[in-house]
Parts: sequence; structure tokens; C-alpha cells
Amino acid sequence: MSESDDLTVQAGHRPTEDVIQRLVQALEAGAVVSMPTETVYGLAARADQPEALERLAAVKGTKDPRPYTWHVGGAEALAGRAALPALVERATERYWPGPLTLVVRSSAPGLDLITADGWTGVRAPAHEATGAVLSAAPFPVVMTSANRAGESPATDAETVRQIFADGELAAVLDGGPCALGEASTVARLGPGGIELLREGIVTMEEIKRTAGQRLLFVCTGNTCRSPMAEALARTALRSALEAKDEADFGFMIGSAGVYAGPGAPASPQAIEALAERDIPLGDHRSTPALEALVADQDRVYCMTASHRDALLSMLPEGAAANVELLDPAGEDVPDPFGGSLEIYRQTADAISRMVDARMADWVGPPPS
Repeated sequence: MSESDDLTVQAGHRPTEDVIQRLVQALEAGAVVSMPTETVYGLAARADQPEALERLAAVKGTKDPRPYTWHVGGAEALAGRAALPALVERATERYWPGPLTLVVRSSAPGLDLITADGWTGVRAPAHEATGAVLSAAPFPVVMTSANRAGESPATDAETVRQIFADGELAAVLDGGPCALGEASTVARLGPGGIELLREGIVTMEEIKRTAGQRLLFVCTGNTCRSPMAEALARTALRSALEAKDEADFGFMIGSAGVYAGPGAPASPQAIEALAERDIPLGDHRSTPALEALVADQDRVYCMTASHRDALLSMLPEGAAANVELLDPAGEDVPDPFGGSLEIYRQTADAISRMVDARMADWVGPPPS
């Protein structure tokens, strides 16, 4: 490929295989190319080659490659490689391809040069031409906005050509003006919390609402099993998330009873059984499992099949997928009401095991 090669692709269309391969070959050789995203044009280089990153830094006018972002063709590039993968997957399913850069704990190979303290920025741009090139590249590609350090990024190919001198870029992929024309939202999502690093189109509240989940635990009177499940799930989630408050990740946890009246306290034995685990339950007050409350949840976990049947009888058709038994094996949680403290301890043990089994759905397994 000759220096300053200009390649044009019609907006909204996939490049020809020849164009894709020419760009991949330029990147493979360690060159810097410019490609469009839906937000701004970017400068791209191999992420696993020190010389390529040094060349990119020289063109950009920066020194440290670690602020640069790994760009991928799709969320599959992160499969099994990010901490809290269930949260990351929910966020990427909602916003990728699109204007959201996630900074995650990643174990993906070939990214040591752009990783800072184990954190890597990653994004799947919503531009078909660039996405096709990223998917075709057999190596990781890093991109940063097409501008000199401290200046405004280019939003069309002609501006890119004006900013950079002949020979600085091996190619400019002209995909037309950028649809959005402003930088993506950047959020750090990993153990400890979700932190907004740069404001953009996607808000912090939207990220939390997507990454976290509304979870509701349901029993009969909401004084024994379901409040114990709520408290045990909250404690387990905070441990898995390494957070003081699960709401920092967008999780909202509650409990209710299909035949509950409002305001009743948890049973004394339930309070004592959880106090032995240093989990407070004394402030709990019962809540009826009304249709509006249940319908507002992402997942509803029932203690028994009869509780599930009761909820489904009042919910609209199609709600069954979100209402299931807490036990993944499909067994009921026996009612300890009227039993001894030892019975409540056994119930807490059983619920705790079921909560642990559900953790992969809520948070995901550790990265491989």
C-alpha cells in the first residue's frame, strides 16, 4: 500500500474484501491508518506491537499508549476475558456496537502494552466499514481519536487529511461524515464500582440500569424465606462485586409475599439465624407481591412452585421467563414457619447455596 492511500466506502456499507485486506495488511506491517466510527474518526494501529504504538504516539503527539482503546468488531472479543462478565455482557448487548467505551479488568492476550494496572479500555464502534476491518484483523487493534493531542477530533475524512502530513498515515478510510460527531461515553466497570470517566451520549444511570438487575424474592408472607433470601443475596453480591452497596452497580434487591400484608417484621428466628452470620434483618417489613411490583423486576425468584403459579396467574402473558424458582434444580424451599431456630438455620443454609448457584447469572464467573 502506498503512503497516504485514500480508500472510500459508501456510508452504511461494508467495504470490499480488497479494501479490508489492504487496511489489515497496513496495520499488520505496523502502520497507522485512519478509520471512521459513529462518533469521530480514529487513528488505528496494532495493539501488540511496540513499534506500531510508538508510531501512533508520534502521530498523535502523546507518550503513553495506555490511554488508547482496544477496538473490536463485536462483544465476542471479550468473551471469558473480563471481570464481572455478566454485567459487561448486559452492557455490551445493550450499547454495542455503539458510543460506549468500557474500561474493564481484562485478561485478553496481546494487550499488555495498552493495559494500565490490569484495566483495559475496549469499544465496538457502530460503523460497518471499520467493524469489518477490526473483525478481519488477526491481532488486536487500538484506536484513538484522529487529532493532535489537545485538539478537537476530526469528524470527516477531509479534516483527517488536513491535520496529518503526507507519510504520517498509511491510509484514510473515507466512510463519510460521522453520524454523531462527539466522543463516546467512557465508563470503568469492574470490581469496586462503576465510574464515569468521560461524559457522552450514554448516561451513568443508563449504564447502571443495564449492567445491574432488579431482583425480587417471593414467598408466602414475606417474613421468613424471602427476606432471608433478600439479605443473603445482598451480602453475596456485595462480596462478589467488592462493593459496599450493590446499588453502585445498578442492582436493586427486594422481597415480597404472595399473601403478605404490609409492614410485618421478619420472624424472630429468621432475624437470629441471619444475625449469626452478621447479617441484619431487624429492619425488614413485609411487602405484598402486587402486580406492578413484580412486573417491574428483571428476575423474580420464588421459594416454591405454588408461589410461582400465584404470580403467573396475575401477570400478563409472556412474563413466565422472568419468574422462576430460586433453586436452579427446581426444588421448593420448605417453609420454616413455626419451626425451631435450627430449622431456620437449615433454611438459611439452603437459601445461601441457591443464591451462590445464581451468582453466575447475576455477576458471572471469574475471567479465564
